[in-house]
Amino acid sequence: MIMIRTQIRNKILSAFTAVAITVSCLLAAGGFAVSAEVGQPELPVPALSDVHCASYCVYDKTTDMYVISYNMNEKIYPASQTKIMTCMLALDYLDTTAKLTTSETAMATVTADSSVMGIVVGEKVKVSELLYGLMLPSGNDAANVLAEGVIDVIFEKYPETGTETGPDGVNAQYFIDALGDTRENILANRKIEAFALLMNLRAEAIGCDGTHFTNACGLHDENHYTTARDLTQMIAAASENDDFKTLISSPSHVFQATNMHRADAWAYVKSTDYLLFDPWLACKTANGTDSHLAAVVGGKTGTTSAAGKGVTIYTVNENGHELMISICGIPAEYYFYTTMYLASVTAHGHLACWENDPVSRIPGTTGDYRTVNAPASEQPEFDPLHFPGDELADYSAETEDASGETDPAAETDPNSGGEQSQTDTPSPTPDTQEGSPLVLFIKNNKEVSILIGSIMTAIMILNIVLIIRINKMKHPKVRKTTMRKGNRIGL
Repeated sequence: MIMIRTQIRNKILSAFTAVAITVSCLLAAGGFAVSAEVGQPELPVPALSDVHCASYCVYDKTTDMYVISYNMNEKIYPASQTKIMTCMLALDYLDTTAKLTTSETAMATVTADSSVMGIVVGEKVKVSELLYGLMLPSGNDAANVLAEGVIDVIFEKYPETGTETGPDGVNAQYFIDALGDTRENILANRKIEAFALLMNLRAEAIGCDGTHFTNACGLHDENHYTTARDLTQMIAAASENDDFKTLISSPSHVFQATNMHRADAWAYVKSTDYLLFDPWLACKTANGTDSHLAAVVGGKTGTTSAAGKGVTIYTVNENGHELMISICGIPAEYYFYTTMYLASVTAHGHLACWENDPVSRIPGTTGDYRTVNAPASEQPEFDPLHFPGDELADYSAETEDASGETDPAAETDPNSGGEQSQTDTPSPTPDTQEGSPLVLFIKNNKEVSILIGSIMTAIMILNIVLIIRINKMKHPKVRKTTMRKGNRIGL
């Protein structure tokens, strides 16, 4: 019985010792963990060979060259990437301050599963608001209203009876002839079809010879198709308009009140181009090589069950080249990896572009051109910069040394008109602290460090006491027993 009790006690003490040792190790490890800042770790993009898609294309607009590609001329269904063309035409034909009224015909083809801005029949909405509704939440309703607005403008400003033509070189007579219908019936029932004809005219004009559109929003149709190459040409042409760049670079938008939505901020929408929020994902290739990506300006996504998922974006390289990137036909089982696939194509495309012209012309990192959740290596070096090509801020007109005296090297030249005599713009130097993370933690958290040290010391002493106690129990002293003579029984 005594032996069993001793074994149980030994097991309990052993378990307690193990727990104590574990706690002390965790506290020791915690001392190091607390010293590390919480942040976004760097994540490797997949290799190009691991990107599952129907096609991709990286087009260098600056040199008019295709940097890298895969099946770039293969027919694909663009889904809502169609809206790049819709947006381009709307900006060319419409006054962004004008208001358009949502018609029943515009809403007739907006299916139950469509992505929408959220407008209703009879709602009067500014063109600028419709453009945000088109490009951020990818509203099919906004696409149709804009399309009808463009056709209304063409029939009003460039009638069939006149000689003046619009930006695409046609007037209303073109649509009357092409549709074989009357002016009245086209305006009453067939404006979306007429707009599709205009889309195809523009596509042909900018060199998209593998494209044919049937609607303004990208709803699936066997005759509504394009290629990855053509999509890069579309966004390259659209990016000539500064308003287009403003739209695609906007991470979010809050809508103004209308006659139907009477309160401001009736909807808050965000871009579906997730690489806009985290461009740092494309800053390194799969093997960790710097891609020399300077900025992701923005782009447009598109998804249907038939098309898969695709994204087309406008980016800028450190060497100043503008790169248009499109990835198409990502299968449904890989939708969750769309942004990483896009980042991989973007990174490898930018590296190839840099290798063709390795001259640094755009300063900073991707963090300088977007407010993003990013790892330390992609946090801003210069502030403020918004778009590639912005001038650097002058951080200080003069600097001081440790004694508080002005550095004469930073003084302005009296003959320079107030400008610094130095030609280089000073860049900010972040404060640095030397030492290991544990040393820095102790310096910055003295009270906590003392408390943790005391607890760890107490646990270590307790461990020593327990170990000694356990050893004594395992090796007890053997008592010698003697028997008195004459007390033996049975003698």
